Amino acid sequence: MNGTRVVVLGAGIIGAACARELALAGLEVTLLDRGGAAAATTSHGEGNILVSDKGPGPELRLAQLSRRLWPEVLATIADRSPAGRRAVAAAEWDPKGGIVVATTEAGAHGLTEFAAAQRGAEVRAEALTPDALRAAEPFVTDAHTAAVHYPQDAQIQPAGAAAALLTDALAAGATLRTGEEVLAGVARGGRLTGVRTSGGLVEGDVFVNAAGPWSGTLAARLGAPFAVQPRRGDVLVTTPLPPTVFHKVYDADYVGAVGSSEEELQTSAVVESTHAGSVLIGSSRRRVGFDDRLRPEVLSAVAAKALRLFPSLAGVPVMRAYGGFRPYVPDHLPVIGADPRLAGLWHATGHEGAGIGLSVGTGRLLRNLVLDEPAQTDADAFRVDRPAVLATEPLPEAVSAPQAVSAPEPRQQKPTQQKRTQQKPTQQEQEGA
Repeated sequence: MNGTRVVVLGAGIIGAACARELALAGLEVTLLDRGGAAAATTSHGEGNILVSDKGPGPELRLAQLSRRLWPEVLATIADRSPAGRRAVAAAEWDPKGGIVVATTEAGAHGLTEFAAAQRGAEVRAEALTPDALRAAEPFVTDAHTAAVHYPQDAQIQPAGAAAALLTDALAAGATLRTGEEVLAGVARGGRLTGVRTSGGLVEGDVFVNAAGPWSGTLAARLGAPFAVQPRRGDVLVTTPLPPTVFHKVYDADYVGAVGSSEEELQTSAVVESTHAGSVLIGSSRRRVGFDDRLRPEVLSAVAAKALRLFPSLAGVPVMRAYGGFRPYVPDHLPVIGADPRLAGLWHATGHEGAGIGLSVGTGRLLRNLVLDEPAQTDADAFRVDRPAVLATEPLPEAVSAPQAVSAPEPRQQKPTQQKRTQQKPTQQEQEGA
């Protein structure tokens, strides 16, 4: 497929990972973003690379693939050039592991069962005695009922990680165009052949919707609407502290909040330090469209949950608080693959709060699908034509731009096959959202 023109719509970490994989495969890649690279959801990401919060199933398998790929990808980028080494250093890769703590008997029971199921799926989940927990996290609460250590969990600086992926994509020949909003699609004969942007027409053979929380709006503009919507999260960032938190530590309620589809506020304690010494305190999840107002009651609820895990944080100054949007799908699975309704259109979105961690695995899987290579993990559960994706709800904001339009004039195109998957029925200082 050398010479195939790929247009990646969205230059966050998912788009960067996809662009890198496709450019390294020899395709002609253009990356478009209406703002700046990694300037929206990615820059508000906490940098989680987790297996601890996923039960056995397709998302866990994608997370395991991504966890294996992350150090390999970073090492490859660093070895390629001095610019790559600098970019990788800024990514602040830290395989520090995670610890999940229960503070109630019910939470202990659920955590124990969840960890046992994960072990059956090759996740390292090590029960901690009270003494072992105290040694690992000296400042954690004494009022705990169970704790599990996940040594495979890691953390990365999200904007730095995206910059590293973009650096490698550009070195492989990709082109980055920012400040260019997609307004509509151009279709000929049932195939997407171009997008009309604020900077003009951009033509291609393959178009990848990697617009994160805005991908539902973008899909509608292209004429293939689906149910990816924003879900907001908020975070507190403390002033730099002496070493206080040594792993990613969260309470056992976090997994339930991640898997909830409630529109109302869901909170759980997620506490971790950064290379700069600040402590990030989350997390919250609520479906409020693109309302970006900070809510004091949400921040208060987040802080209260964190103090249950780390009472020593009481009185620590908070220097900022803000949030961002995650791409939410009702069945909590990403959308990765070809759109069966519009040839030439592909999607890589819907990762909600796991996009940082899942990005490199998503990029690899998308490359496998576009090039019709053997997939490194099963993509069937992520297909576009599943009910949770195509059962669209009203978008949280009006789509004012026109949708895909048909172009009457024929044009010679480089042939590009739509892949088999079409035929199947059916988140120095990190600041997190």
